[in-house]
Amino acid sequence: MDEERNSEVRDVNISAPEIGMTFINFDAVLNFYKHYAQEIGFAVVKRSTKMTDGKATYVIIACSRHGKMYRTVTNIRPRPSVAKTNCPARINVVINADSSCVISKITLEHNHTLSPYKSRFFPCNRVIDTSVKRRLDLNDRAGIRLNKSFNSIVVEAGGYENLTFGEKDARNYIEKARRLRLGEGDGEAICNYFREMQERNGNFFYAIDLDDDSRLRNVFWADARSRAAYECFGDVITFDSTYLTNKYDMPFAPFVGVNHHGQSILLGCGLLSTEDTESFVWLFRNWLSCMSDRAPKAIITDQDKAMQNAIARVFPNTRHRWCLWHITKKIPEKLRSYGEYHSMKSVMMDAIYESLTEIEFEEKWKRMIACYALENNQWLSGLYEERHKWIPAYVKDTFWAGMSTTQRSESMNAFFDGYVNSKTSLKQFVEQYESAIKNKAEKEAELDYKSFSSVIPCISRYAFEKQFQDVYTITKFREFQAELKELLHCETSLLSSTGSVYSYQVNEYGDGGKDVPFTVYFDESTSLVSCICRLFEYKGILCRHSIAVLVHRKLMIVPNSYILIRWRKDVRRRYTRVKTWHKNLGSTAEIYRYEEVCRNMYDIADIAAESDEKCELALRTLRDLKTKLENTSSSKGSNDIEYSPIVATPPNDASNGKSNDQRVLSPVPIRSKGRPPSKRKESTTDKVVRRLKITGNKEQVGQHCWDRFIYKVLRLTIRQQVTYLMGWVYKVAEASSLQ
Repeated sequence: MDEERNSEVRDVNISAPEIGMTFINFDAVLNFYKHYAQEIGFAVVKRSTKMTDGKATYVIIACSRHGKMYRTVTNIRPRPSVAKTNCPARINVVINADSSCVISKITLEHNHTLSPYKSRFFPCNRVIDTSVKRRLDLNDRAGIRLNKSFNSIVVEAGGYENLTFGEKDARNYIEKARRLRLGEGDGEAICNYFREMQERNGNFFYAIDLDDDSRLRNVFWADARSRAAYECFGDVITFDSTYLTNKYDMPFAPFVGVNHHGQSILLGCGLLSTEDTESFVWLFRNWLSCMSDRAPKAIITDQDKAMQNAIARVFPNTRHRWCLWHITKKIPEKLRSYGEYHSMKSVMMDAIYESLTEIEFEEKWKRMIACYALENNQWLSGLYEERHKWIPAYVKDTFWAGMSTTQRSESMNAFFDGYVNSKTSLKQFVEQYESAIKNKAEKEAELDYKSFSSVIPCISRYAFEKQFQDVYTITKFREFQAELKELLHCETSLLSSTGSVYSYQVNEYGDGGKDVPFTVYFDESTSLVSCICRLFEYKGILCRHSIAVLVHRKLMIVPNSYILIRWRKDVRRRYTRVKTWHKNLGSTAEIYRYEEVCRNMYDIADIAAESDEKCELALRTLRDLKTKLENTSSSKGSNDIEYSPIVATPPNDASNGKSNDQRVLSPVPIRSKGRPPSKRKESTTDKVVRRLKITGNKEQVGQHCWDRFIYKVLRLTIRQQVTYLMGWVYKVAEASSLQ
């Protein structure tokens, strides 16, 4: 029986514990017995401790399967599995006054099977060392999913069997690290984060709104770079509050502009607990105060009534435009019930997008209403009453930097998708926000470099093309070239002249031979040109029709008024010199020392890998250095993560008059305006499309899952396929071994 029970014990060269063995302290004897147990194939626990005058003097370290399992039928609550066999194996340890330890009694026999090959699964042997903790922590801050971080560690270790921890242990550590990183409460954590950011840079701005119970209600902040960028790109912004980022269902509401590359640029953001007029007023006023009371010239939002009321109160002189995409996406939902829906939609889209003037739009709209008997359609009537807020023919006299929808806000939201999700806490969000902004700034710097280091070749011999090539960023020069290419489809003729002003008709020939006439005015005294399409006024790019007239007039150099500073690459913008901070919050001196040593060790490893002699020298030196460091007396530290205590101090003017030493509570999870637990609001059309994508009978489910598995594997590289399949096979084998 004993031979069968111990058949899994491998042949190891490790000394068994003996009576009288002496150790320098209790940790030494515990580590010795744990190492012995790991090689033999069992786990150990401290069974009992005898205390004298508050100090341990006698400890029993036993096999983890000591004791008896008691069954009861009175407790119907599910109980965790246990493996008690009343195993007698143990060592008794006497702790002397000088902390040295002596083994006084030993029992080596076990009454259960020993398995050294499963030793790594025992809780006492599952340990994550400091270097692995550091990697997991850094990857988590960078937004890398835990399963990917863990798989990379498995590959580096050469397999799961070479690790001293499992994926669940790594996940538990990350959860603990997240809790400790900024403290216990989201409310206090976010206040502490903002205070530290303001200490780093006095231009960091934040405002916090608390309710009567000192619970976090609304938040706004803007980093120093965003505030500086507003000086260059704050004339036109989009604002959208339909994006969920956190477990409290508080929508992320970014203020977004357009930089000189046409990229979205963040100009401040907020988190709102409610989407009513007062919340938006609070947010807009704090944002305006942050930007030195300089309101934007134009703003794009959706049709939210509370948002409209707040804009009218806070930005009375700002041109407000509705997001065109939000309106047109509702057409199927509002008009699909009509029998002539498809032709009706085509006529409506033509009236919206192809009308060059207000008069032309009104004529097309009225014909549509009369033709399809839509006089009683309340949705269309409401849109017509507010046509000056969304129809392109009514709003293109204002500069919008090429924006017609809140797509800029949505693209910024999509950018954050890699960093946050619906389960993200506020303290995690503010961490990931900083990483996302750093990434965004880096992408902008890359485009700056490309614009200065490379040149897009000209496609013509016109001097004005070279004029734009020399000063515009690559992105904006490409947009100008796109208009220049269309000269092939334009024909120019003189209509009339009055004094120095000439009127031209430019016929543009489109697909199918469609001829669209555009009226262009040219002032000979100033060389200024104006087209009825208003592309330059709306987008800041000279249109093909205006270019056609300039060519017709043999004007080879355009006036400087058509070269916008906004799109120039040779302008030094102050915000690009503002550093985007990327320091870990709550980092201790121990962490910095650790990082500094690691950086130097990487250099040593690179040199040592050049030859066997260098490698042996490095290893020998490191072993000697390790011995010296271990023998160096110093205050004993802890391997646990330590973070600075948190004291929330929101600004007095933005916290409803709460005292600075008052604790700020986390917000209550809410569901604003029936918003579903997803990243964006979902219309009826979206729901229909989503359902169509996922429908299918049950017989197809198994084959579908297998096809998806094969498809996923085939998309990987050979090395990734091997790693993925090894992990899958291991998990199946592990599950079988534990049954």
